[in-house]
Amino acid sequence: MPATPSNHRQLVAQGALLLDVRTPEEFLCGHVEQALNIPVHELPQRLGEVGSTTRPVVVYCRSGGRSAAAAQLLRRAGYDVSDIGPMAAW
Repeated sequence: MPATPSNHRQLVAQGALLLDVRTPEEFLCGHVEQALNIPVHELPQRLGEVGSTTRPVVVYCRSGGRSAAAAQLLRRAGYDVSDIGPMAAW
């Protein structure tokens, strides 16, 4: 299901993983509470930290480009992904 402002919070409340794919520096400057930070360029090597493919993932970044790339990678790996794009959409 594509995430929208009305449902991505609900997905996380129901147990989806909230994934921030920005750099650690960007993450430290501010992030959504409960988010796990795995930079998009590290994601292929860190898929184990995302957990089971049975758990939905909600992904975001600064402007939407990195989250789109991460969402594509996660979908290819078998995850159910909702890309909310920029963190401001939260």
